[in-house]
Amino acid sequence: MKFSENWLRTYVNPALDSAALGHALTMAGLEVEAMEAAAPPFDKVVVAQVISLAKHPDADRLNVCQVDVGQGTPLQIVCGAANVHAGAKVPCALVGAVLPKITIKQARVRGVESAGMLCSEQELGLADEAPGLLLLPADAPVGSDIRDYLDLNDQLYTIKLTPNRSDCLSVAGVAREVAAVTGDALTLPPIEPVSATHDAALSVKVQAPDACPRYCGRIVRGVNAKAATPAWMIKRLTRCGLRSISVVVDITNYVLLEQGQPLHAFDLAKLKGGITVRMAKAGEQIKLLNEQTATLEADMLVIADDARAVALAGIMGGAETAVDDNTRDVFLESAFFTPDIIAGRARRLGLSTDSSHRFERGVDYAATRACIERATRLMLEICGGQAGPVTEVIGQLPARNPICLRAERASKVLGLDLSPGQIESLLQRLHLGVEVNDDALQITPPSYRFDLSIEEDLIEEIARLYGYDNIPAIPPRARLDLLPKSDAVRPEEQLRERLVSRDYQEVITYSFVEPSWEADLAGNAQPVALKNPIASQMSVMRSTLWGGLVDVLRFNFNRKQPRLRIFEIGRVFESTQSGVAQAMRLSALSYGAALPEQWGDKVREVDFFDLKGDLEALLWPEVARFEAASHPALHPGQAARVLLDGKAIGWIGALHPKWVQQYALPQTPVLLELYLSAVLACRLPKFVEIAKFPPVRRDIAVIVDENITSEALLSALRETAPERVTDLAIFDLYSGKGIDSGKKSLAFRILMQDTEKTLTDQEVETVITRLTQVLSDRFGAKLR
Repeated sequence: MKFSENWLRTYVNPALDSAALGHALTMAGLEVEAMEAAAPPFDKVVVAQVISLAKHPDADRLNVCQVDVGQGTPLQIVCGAANVHAGAKVPCALVGAVLPKITIKQARVRGVESAGMLCSEQELGLADEAPGLLLLPADAPVGSDIRDYLDLNDQLYTIKLTPNRSDCLSVAGVAREVAAVTGDALTLPPIEPVSATHDAALSVKVQAPDACPRYCGRIVRGVNAKAATPAWMIKRLTRCGLRSISVVVDITNYVLLEQGQPLHAFDLAKLKGGITVRMAKAGEQIKLLNEQTATLEADMLVIADDARAVALAGIMGGAETAVDDNTRDVFLESAFFTPDIIAGRARRLGLSTDSSHRFERGVDYAATRACIERATRLMLEICGGQAGPVTEVIGQLPARNPICLRAERASKVLGLDLSPGQIESLLQRLHLGVEVNDDALQITPPSYRFDLSIEEDLIEEIARLYGYDNIPAIPPRARLDLLPKSDAVRPEEQLRERLVSRDYQEVITYSFVEPSWEADLAGNAQPVALKNPIASQMSVMRSTLWGGLVDVLRFNFNRKQPRLRIFEIGRVFESTQSGVAQAMRLSALSYGAALPEQWGDKVREVDFFDLKGDLEALLWPEVARFEAASHPALHPGQAARVLLDGKAIGWIGALHPKWVQQYALPQTPVLLELYLSAVLACRLPKFVEIAKFPPVRRDIAVIVDENITSEALLSALRETAPERVTDLAIFDLYSGKGIDSGKKSLAFRILMQDTEKTLTDQEVETVITRLTQVLSDRFGAKLR
């Protein structure tokens, strides 16, 4: 909401400058989003009167004016404005005046001296364009500072209100808050009932009393709709962001800004019969004031006469019954519509109005009649006319039930020592009904405070009025104990450190993903769907982290990043019979060159074995096994299930060529995903004596069928290896010349060491023979 500081100060005038007032509003919960001057800075501009003028001797379009600026001696000023004339009162910039775009100097214009400049709104920075000089009223005092006369030393505040503070969607509402926060006196404009001078009235029927618990209407006859809106009203409307339309509409808009109550004026001659407040008929149409023809739904509320709907209740009036310059008789409406019946309806029709903005948040139902009296009074003073009696229909209005507030509870929550008397004094600033009963207070909220319903709401009000800056910051005191840390669980930070040390960067991606990602990368046809997604492409919960990593890869590749190594630790979501499982996973992706560009190594593309090495380093000292398997996201020939202690803990492989093509990637990324709980589990450390005796190395090469995996051979060797075998590894794979077709040669490195003695040749050969025999018996291996 935007409003004028000077307007606000006519109701409450605290001893604060503009900046301090803005800070006080923000700390009271009315966040000041912007503060701007009503006019740009300028000086030495006064009200002047043109005494006489004559044509310039050397220019047809220029006039030489004699101007009275209140200094006794008239000034001679050359002016080219078309609307300059003798007797006109206009702003005059004196020599030395600094205007927004020009500095005024003594000058000669076509040989004629000119001692100043007569100004338009454009020169003063009050408008982007102006057809001529700014003509002032005839009673403008000559010589007075134009800034004071036009009230230009004003600040315009824009406050950002939370939806629960609809009571501050008016200047009077903001004034109430300022008075409560600062303790200054509040002086709102008095509203007196207007006596009826004729008996004419329209019949009013409310067929939807739950939607419209209160409706007031009044006929005002003999209105001069062509009357000029007063300058003071236009100024206030303009500074609040509304333009002047016509005097009748301006009055209703003024009351809306002043009191927060939307009003509407119908041309009485265009109404057919009485007023009926009813629900719309499905498919019913109405032409609105903005020339839009709206097709209504059955849950929308309308104001109708005996023939058709004439207004969309709480949103916008109809064009067929709008007031114009020929209007003589007006039917003025003021009503209370419940927020539930207005909320969302305007947005469905592509509308957003000041009325709907207030009604869907809640307006003061107790002020409905007072606001129609206020508008009537202004209308009679400005437009003339005769007011009729107010027709009022009242149903079941919202109840304002008392709230029990415990002083002890408020003090405990706020960390303050507040007595019931102090609390009562603070809350009475908000015009709340307060009854003290021992240590408890019964608080009755006013009709305009829809947001006060429970004890915590009142405690928040106490904090606002006491001042957040005045609440001491007391450090908490508590016993600090170190949490137990199991040696059987490695910390997540260790995993992060290991991956970062291998050139990976951590990313965090959304848990909300596209359904196609789940189908493509997880084979999940029924992911956990969101009831209210924030975007159509984020409508389901992820069951794998791969979608987010591939999306990060595409984002970086499109920005010319040729190499990427990323990982994420996050939660995934899967439907189960007992609900939604939310397991933690660790996922990584590697793409581009295996190593950064350098002179010491040839550039090669990262592959399955690079990522496998990273995985083994991540799990160390645990040793994982890998078995070939298929996964919908992975290449059929480059995919493996990761096993740890015989249990599957995840997947590793290259992205499927179909998805590489679909996501427009020139190279194939490799990915892994592991169950985090399995990765975090580790064996307890075990003491092993450091051997003082030298190790013995033996290499053996065996020929086996090419379909036998090296992992199977290694597992068999590890199962049967005696304790003195400290390491087993493959260091060579060969097939080709000298090896039969369908066969391959695998070479193993075997390290042996004893902590108590040096191994003899016979002991070494015994171990080698035993291991060779295992390979022969299980896999038909032959020594090469």
